[in-house]
Amino acid sequence: MADDTHSVLVVTKDPKLSSSIQALLIPPVFEAKFLDDFNEARRQVAERVYNLVIADYAEGEGTDFAIDISDSLSTILLLTPSEFFEQVSYRVETCGILTVVTPFDMFYFYNMIKAAIAVQYKVQVLFSQTSQLKVKMEEVKQVNRAKMLLMQNMSMTEQESHRYIEKQAMDRSMKRLAIAEEIIRRYS
Repeated sequence: MADDTHSVLVVTKDPKLSSSIQALLIPPVFEAKFLDDFNEARRQVAERVYNLVIADYAEGEGTDFAIDISDSLSTILLLTPSEFFEQVSYRVETCGILTVVTPFDMFYFYNMIKAAIAVQYKVQVLFSQTSQLKVKMEEVKQVNRAKMLLMQNMSMTEQESHRYIEKQAMDRSMKRLAIAEEIIRRYS
């Protein structure tokens, strides 16, 4: 993972801020896209997962944007003026959005980017594990449903229905889920 290029979407209407951030996001480590339109940025996030989204406060428009996209898998940094920091931070932290005070020290900001990337890797791992668990839970649910149908229609005990599905899967070199789905189709 350390050799990956990190995709970053930067949304700001401030050209000075944009150029400061651009100086930090050097290819090939970062693949950065800069936009000054929050609606276009929403479309971009809907079409693609960015590792990191950096949004400027922009009179509150950036806050709304960050909250709107907080369900995405991207890690979000919201750049907030110091006078609004506490209010904005309190509003967005429950959405998993990281806030950074502007103006900022470049070294501090770069470290925040690195921390956000570390968070992004952790999110990806957790998302993958969650997906695997959902698949496994669906398999267990389907196998249990098939066992119940065998018990109802074939007068098998729970142990017999379990053994039947296991044996069919082994004998036919199929997954238990495929056998369970056949049973469900047959008896439903």
